[in-house]
Amino acid sequence: MDYTNLFDLTGRTALVIGGGSGIGRAAAQGLAAQGATVICADLREEQAAETAALIIRAGGQAETRAFDMTDPFQITALFKSMDAPHILVTTPSVNVRKPMLDITPEEFDRVINLNLKGTFFVMQEAGRAMAQAGRGSIIAFSSIRSQVVEPGQSVYAATKSGTVQLVRTLAAELGPQGVRVNAIAPGVVETPLTAQIKNQPDWYNAYARRNILQRWAQPEEMAGAVVFLASDAASYVTGSLLFVDGGWMAVDGRFTPPL
Repeated sequence: MDYTNLFDLTGRTALVIGGGSGIGRAAAQGLAAQGATVICADLREEQAAETAALIIRAGGQAETRAFDMTDPFQITALFKSMDAPHILVTTPSVNVRKPMLDITPEEFDRVINLNLKGTFFVMQEAGRAMAQAGRGSIIAFSSIRSQVVEPGQSVYAATKSGTVQLVRTLAAELGPQGVRVNAIAPGVVETPLTAQIKNQPDWYNAYARRNILQRWAQPEEMAGAVVFLASDAASYVTGSLLFVDGGWMAVDGRFTPPL
């Protein structure tokens, strides 16, 4: 075992869905810094191009794809247009913060279609391609909300729990083909998805106080977990849920937000 190369991703291709901003952008940059060629796929192609430009300026290799994860036909077309990636990272999510009794059918479908249905079909296509190639690492983003909830998080929490079960199932099914499948559960991270909270100081500060480190995470702090799960350092890690939450789960953070 050459321990100096545990995190080296040279010669590998990483498809990062949601690579245009937030955690996806940080994941793309982190993977590229370790030598991976990164394909940044995002609904907002211009933002994906910005991520690719950052990687290239830093000496890495990257390209972009316009991609809507809620469209099964686009998912199929994306994977048909490329060789099986060595690494898949999928990050996109949406949330509707409302009491469960107030959520409309349209809002329910909006969250389910991206967070759960989109994640399912992306993992399915990546799994097919990787199983045929006989190798691969799939990394799906879940959340602490897969394990603990608060008022206003019903559908989002359900999708994040569902993502964990999809990960475990696919890990069990594709392990014999050399494909590893894992999930990452962030705590509170400053991203476009959480801008609503940052704009309300009492809510923002209350969340900060609910974890051991007493602060929010930056997207860049998720990149290490992504690189680990993508690399040979995690060669015996599959079917797992990795918390990157500042210790939120350890101390059972709880807050009732102003819905």
